[in-house]
Amino acid sequence: MAAAPMVVPRMKLGSQGLEVSAQGLGCMGMTAYYGPPKPEPDMIALIHHAVATGVTLLDTADSYGPHTNELLLGKALLQEDGLREKVELATKFGVTSAYGKPDFRGEPAYVRAACEGSLKRLGVDCIDLYYQHRIDTRVPIEVTVGELKKLVEEGKIKYVGLSEASASTIRRAHAVHPITAVQLEWSLWSRDVEEDIIPTCRELGIGIVAYSPLGRGFFSSGAKLIDSLSEQDVRKNMPRFQPENLDKNVQVFERVNEMARRKGCTPSQLALAWVHHQGNDVCPIPGTTKIANFNQNIRALSVKLTPDDISELESYAAADNVQGDRHFHIAYTWKNSETPPLSSWKDE
Repeated sequence: MAAAPMVVPRMKLGSQGLEVSAQGLGCMGMTAYYGPPKPEPDMIALIHHAVATGVTLLDTADSYGPHTNELLLGKALLQEDGLREKVELATKFGVTSAYGKPDFRGEPAYVRAACEGSLKRLGVDCIDLYYQHRIDTRVPIEVTVGELKKLVEEGKIKYVGLSEASASTIRRAHAVHPITAVQLEWSLWSRDVEEDIIPTCRELGIGIVAYSPLGRGFFSSGAKLIDSLSEQDVRKNMPRFQPENLDKNVQVFERVNEMARRKGCTPSQLALAWVHHQGNDVCPIPGTTKIANFNQNIRALSVKLTPDDISELESYAAADNVQGDRHFHIAYTWKNSETPPLSSWKDE
């Protein structure tokens, strides 16, 4: 007998009025970073399937490709009448490349030009949630958010978000214009945001969007994931997947896998359920390129965890049990996102 269709609940993201599906869809891997771009018809079919299932928060960025991910979503929206009205589009600006290294920009002219470019590629006249992807530490956050506020007033974006921002940066930004959501890496084995950033978001009424909630796929298959990655996949270079760290990290996966067997679910469903159980202000956005994996991720919403289950899981992935940084560009995350004071800014 076929399982009953999963009903995806809705949630309020932040306190400014945005409502989204309680689980989103991260679209990055469809065209960027995780190996070669996947076949466009298959990815459009996956996006349409996700929305039909009830997952309506679609997450992309102008740097994914660059540009190819936004173009893909634009085509997916165009191919089905009425689809735009069913979804909440989230995209990001601010990550560029200079001399082969990441560079981040937040000056007003760039913010405006990036927004116009995303609108065109997505084929829409308004972006639902527009994030600063990484913080430009040369530009006061008040200046960047000031331009975003103008874009809200002009009707080009509805809600403002930040990604990988420190608690103090979030506070300064929120004082200029309400921040609806902060996107951050949060999973069973990436919990450094819990000390300062999560409490700050909750104090200010800001929603939390958790990217890489499955540990960049590690909680789906453990060490087998590494064997399946193409040479173009950035995860090949990530610290936690290096041989000197992987042996110990596999032990974390095995313990999660054992608990999943007891709970009657997959390890990825268990890891994703843990994120869902962190609060009703948290929306994870697992990415996938396969409808079967998408369907499996959705069923994480029906996995129930007791407080004892949660404590047990967290003991498996305690900080001293996880080896390696969560990102190979760790220097470009919230830990180094402070910006100069507004008084230092000279608009050129």
